[in-house]
Amino acid sequence: MVAARRPDQVGDRYVVEEMRKSGYNLGGEQSGHLVFLDHATTGDGIVAALRVLAIHGARGQAAVRAREGDDANAQVLVNTVVDRKVPLDDLPDVLKMIADIERELGTDGRVLVRYSGTESKARVMIEGMDEARIKGWADDIASVLAKSCRA
Repeated sequence: MVAARRPDQVGDRYVVEEMRKSGYNLGGEQSGHLVFLDHATTGDGIVAALRVLAIHGARGQAAVRAREGDDANAQVLVNTVVDRKVPLDDLPDVLKMIADIERELGTDGRVLVRYSGTESKARVMIEGMDEARIKGWADDIASVLAKSCRA
Protein backbone atom coordinates (compact mmCIF):
# COMPACT_ATOMS: atom_id res chain seq x y z
CA MET A 1 0.00 0.00 0.00
CA VAL A 2 1.36 3.40 -0.96
CA ALA A 3 0.31 6.49 0.94
CA ALA A 4 0.16 9.74 -0.98
CA ARG A 5 1.45 13.03 0.36
CA ARG A 6 1.62 16.52 -1.06
CA PRO A 7 4.87 16.97 -3.05
CA ASP A 8 6.05 19.69 -0.65
CA GLN A 9 5.73 17.36 2.34
CA VAL A 10 9.18 15.82 2.28
CA GLY A 11 11.29 14.46 5.10
CA ASP A 12 11.14 11.73 7.69
CA ARG A 13 8.69 13.75 9.75
CA TYR A 14 5.95 13.44 7.11
CA VAL A 15 6.79 9.83 6.34
CA VAL A 16 6.45 8.86 10.02
CA GLU A 17 3.27 10.94 10.35
CA GLU A 18 1.66 9.06 7.44
CA MET A 19 2.96 5.70 8.71
CA ARG A 20 1.37 6.25 12.11
CA LYS A 21 -1.87 7.51 10.59
CA SER A 22 -2.14 4.53 8.24
CA GLY A 23 -0.71 1.83 10.52
CA TYR A 24 2.39 1.13 8.42
CA ASN A 25 5.65 -0.26 9.82
CA LEU A 26 7.85 0.42 6.77
CA GLY A 27 8.10 3.75 4.99
CA GLY A 28 10.56 5.63 2.89
CA GLU A 29 11.34 8.45 0.51
CA GLN A 30 12.95 8.86 -2.87
CA SER A 31 16.05 10.15 -1.09
CA GLY A 32 16.66 6.58 0.05
CA HIS A 33 15.59 7.04 3.64
CA LEU A 34 13.90 3.93 4.97
CA VAL A 35 12.00 4.07 8.25
CA PHE A 36 11.30 0.86 10.17
CA LEU A 37 8.92 2.18 12.83
CA ASP A 38 9.51 -0.81 15.12
CA HIS A 39 13.16 0.25 15.36
CA ALA A 40 13.45 4.02 14.75
CA THR A 41 11.41 7.11 13.88
CA THR A 42 13.91 8.46 11.36
CA GLY A 43 15.62 7.13 8.26
CA ASP A 44 18.63 5.21 9.51
CA GLY A 45 21.01 3.51 7.08
CA ILE A 46 22.34 1.03 9.62
CA VAL A 47 18.85 -0.05 10.71
CA ALA A 48 17.80 -0.36 7.06
CA ALA A 49 20.86 -2.47 6.21
CA LEU A 50 20.32 -4.74 9.20
CA ARG A 51 16.63 -5.21 8.36
CA VAL A 52 17.44 -6.07 4.72
CA LEU A 53 20.05 -8.60 5.87
CA ALA A 54 17.54 -10.08 8.34
CA ILE A 55 14.93 -10.47 5.60
CA HIS A 56 17.41 -12.24 3.34
CA GLY A 57 18.59 -14.40 6.22
CA ALA A 58 15.01 -15.42 7.01
CA ARG A 59 14.62 -16.48 3.38
CA GLY A 60 17.89 -18.38 3.49
CA GLN A 61 19.16 -16.11 0.74
CA ALA A 62 22.62 -14.55 0.65
CA ALA A 63 22.39 -10.75 0.42
CA VAL A 64 24.87 -10.65 -2.46
CA ARG A 65 22.35 -12.54 -4.58
CA ALA A 66 19.55 -10.08 -3.85
CA ARG A 67 20.23 -7.90 -6.90
CA GLU A 68 20.60 -10.67 -9.46
CA GLY A 69 18.30 -9.95 -12.36
CA ASP A 70 17.91 -6.32 -11.29
CA ASP A 71 18.54 -4.21 -14.37
CA ALA A 72 18.47 -0.87 -12.58
CA ASN A 73 18.48 2.28 -14.64
CA ALA A 74 21.07 4.99 -14.14
CA GLN A 75 19.94 7.76 -11.83
CA VAL A 76 21.12 11.36 -11.95
CA LEU A 77 20.37 13.96 -9.29
CA VAL A 78 21.14 17.64 -9.92
CA ASN A 79 20.57 20.24 -7.22
CA THR A 80 20.37 23.92 -8.11
CA VAL A 81 20.13 26.95 -5.85
CA VAL A 82 16.92 28.99 -6.18
CA ASP A 83 16.13 32.40 -4.72
CA ARG A 84 12.42 31.59 -4.44
CA LYS A 85 10.32 28.47 -4.84
CA VAL A 86 7.95 29.26 -7.68
CA PRO A 87 5.20 26.62 -7.96
CA LEU A 88 6.18 24.28 -10.79
CA ASP A 89 2.69 24.69 -12.28
CA ASP A 90 3.61 28.36 -12.84
CA LEU A 91 6.70 27.45 -14.90
CA PRO A 92 5.43 26.36 -18.34
CA ASP A 93 8.96 26.10 -19.83
CA VAL A 94 9.96 23.63 -17.10
CA LEU A 95 6.72 21.66 -17.43
CA LYS A 96 7.22 21.39 -21.21
CA MET A 97 10.80 20.15 -20.74
CA ILE A 98 9.63 17.53 -18.24
CA ALA A 99 6.82 16.37 -20.54
CA ASP A 100 9.18 16.14 -23.54
CA ILE A 101 11.73 14.13 -21.55
CA GLU A 102 9.06 11.81 -20.13
CA ARG A 103 7.85 11.19 -23.68
CA GLU A 104 11.42 10.34 -24.76
CA LEU A 105 11.92 8.01 -21.79
CA GLY A 106 8.60 6.23 -22.20
CA THR A 107 8.46 3.36 -19.72
CA ASP A 108 12.28 3.17 -19.47
CA GLY A 109 12.70 5.97 -16.94
CA ARG A 110 11.17 8.79 -14.98
CA VAL A 111 11.60 12.43 -14.04
CA LEU A 112 11.09 13.96 -10.60
CA VAL A 113 11.46 17.70 -10.03
CA ARG A 114 10.80 19.19 -6.60
CA TYR A 115 12.01 21.80 -4.19
CA SER A 116 14.01 20.83 -1.15
CA GLY A 117 12.02 20.98 2.04
CA THR A 118 15.05 22.20 4.01
CA GLU A 119 17.20 24.23 1.59
CA SER A 120 16.78 26.94 -1.05
CA LYS A 121 17.32 24.39 -3.78
CA ALA A 122 15.45 22.61 -6.52
CA ARG A 123 16.17 18.94 -7.08
CA VAL A 124 16.02 17.33 -10.51
CA MET A 125 16.18 13.54 -10.56
CA ILE A 126 16.02 11.56 -13.78
CA GLU A 127 16.31 7.80 -14.24
CA GLY A 128 16.95 6.17 -17.58
CA MET A 129 19.11 3.79 -19.53
CA ASP A 130 21.57 6.35 -20.99
CA GLU A 131 23.39 8.14 -18.16
CA ALA A 132 25.01 10.81 -20.33
CA ARG A 133 21.70 11.70 -21.92
CA ILE A 134 19.77 11.92 -18.65
CA LYS A 135 22.58 13.99 -17.08
CA GLY A 136 22.25 16.50 -19.92
CA TRP A 137 18.48 16.67 -19.48
CA ALA A 138 18.80 17.13 -15.71
CA ASP A 139 21.33 19.94 -16.20
CA ASP A 140 19.02 21.61 -18.73
CA ILE A 141 16.01 21.50 -16.39
CA ALA A 142 18.11 22.74 -13.45
CA SER A 143 19.40 25.66 -15.52
CA VAL A 144 15.92 26.77 -16.57
CA LEU A 145 14.68 26.35 -12.98
CA ALA A 146 17.50 28.48 -11.58
CA LYS A 147 16.78 31.26 -14.08
CA SER A 148 13.02 31.09 -13.48
CA CYS A 149 13.41 31.24 -9.69
CA ARG A 150 15.65 34.28 -9.40
CA ALA A 151 14.46 36.98 -7.00
